[in-house]
Amino acid sequence: MAERQLEGLMSVTLEKIKEMTGSNTIIGEPIVVDGATILPVSKVTFGFAGGGSDFGAKTTKELFGGGTGAGVSVTPVAFLIVKDGNVRTVQLADSSGTVDRALNMLPELMDKLSGMLGKKESADPAGETPQE
Repeated sequence: MAERQLEGLMSVTLEKIKEMTGSNTIIGEPIVVDGATILPVSKVTFGFAGGGSDFGAKTTKELFGGGTGAGVSVTPVAFLIVKDGNVRTVQLADSSGTVDRALNMLPELMDKLSGMLGKKESADPAGETPQE
């Protein structure tokens, strides 16, 4: 009898883990921003434990002690960015890699700044203000 009770506890716990860690947990839902599709990528780790005990023969057959437990960790690790037929990976590193991330993003930042400055210059080509 106790085997079935422990099996039931373990089955329910594993089913709940399965619900929490579906395929959309690892590769997240696509996000569309300014013509680019961004896919979050995560690392999923989990642990599971279970156990039970039958009590002595002097107690009722129904007496059982048992339990299960689980832990799940979802850690974002990267983003896949798809734009204009190109795919780029932006990895999220720990704080020790902040300088590396900043250096990797510098070309994109420069492109955006150049684009913004180009728009401003085309709106006011000579930097002149209208005369009254």
